[in-house]
Amino acid sequence: MASIIAGAAHTAHSTAASLLSSAQIQPGKTLPPLKVKDTSLKRAETVQLSGTTVIVGVPGAFTGTCSAQIPGYTDNYEAFKVKGVTGIYVVAVNDQFVMNAWKEKLAPNGTPIHLLADDQGEFAGATGLIFDATPLLGGPRSKRYVMIVKNHEVGSVAVEEDPGKVTITDAKTILAQL
Repeated sequence: MASIIAGAAHTAHSTAASLLSSAQIQPGKTLPPLKVKDTSLKRAETVQLSGTTVIVGVPGAFTGTCSAQIPGYTDNYEAFKVKGVTGIYVVAVNDQFVMNAWKEKLAPNGTPIHLLADDQGEFAGATGLIFDATPLLGGPRSKRYVMIVKNHEVGSVAVEEDPGKVTITDAKTILAQL
């Protein structure tokens, strides 16, 4: 039994290490498939992006900083549309049930913003936007970032140096860049 547990721990550590070692995606690169779970779906699907989209990566649903950041995107959704944005997607390394509960807490009357569960951290790892948050959140999590994507090509990436703060990834700052 101990060898099974040790083997599973080794596999989990190897997976986390490989996710953390990816180079961060840069402007001009093609976005990898956004295979995540939408809060309305029961299985992982690749989200098809078109036009100009904004992807907001957050370390964790229900955390104070993340819960303070996302309403700016909801409140300014129409302003983003005026600037040509066709969709706003919030992605976190949480399961779809947590993301759905968070969406209901943030927007009890609904929101056009999509909250997506990257429950295995595959998208965060593929883009190199993952960090080891084990001491605080129990495992690897998404960095706090915002990507502006135009027809699957990354136009810009803003990544917070401290994932516990919102200085360059708030909605007003991103709106000014469009």
